[in-house]
Amino acid sequence: MPVKRIQATDAAKALIAQLKAKYGPLMFHQSGGCCDGSQPMCYEQGEFRTGSSDVCLGIIEDCNFWMARDQFEYWQYTELTLDVVQGRGSSFSLEIPLGYRFITRSRVFTDEELMMLEEVRIGE
Repeated sequence: MPVKRIQATDAAKALIAQLKAKYGPLMFHQSGGCCDGSQPMCYEQGEFRTGSSDVCLGIIEDCNFWMARDQFEYWQYTELTLDVVQGRGSSFSLEIPLGYRFITRSRVFTDEELMMLEEVRIGE
């Protein structure tokens, strides 16, 4: 069974469900910007245009999780876990008005996991 590159905590899944009920299908993108720009951003599906400079790490709760390709070069050996914390970020992410923000936590894959990683998809 392939090893997933992106996971989500129960708290993140609950917030995604709340946002999906209000906005419909969602997507995530994590760029390489500084400060809040480096946190995962939640958008209505299709609201953020992905391209060949983006990589889809996987799917969380039916939502594609995209990352800028240059950031992926740094994070490709790392499992990311989408989580949520209280506090307002200064981004355009959908959860911000609710007083929460998504964050990613990370850990380095083991050598065994690296050999079984799920393939990524390049944006169009």
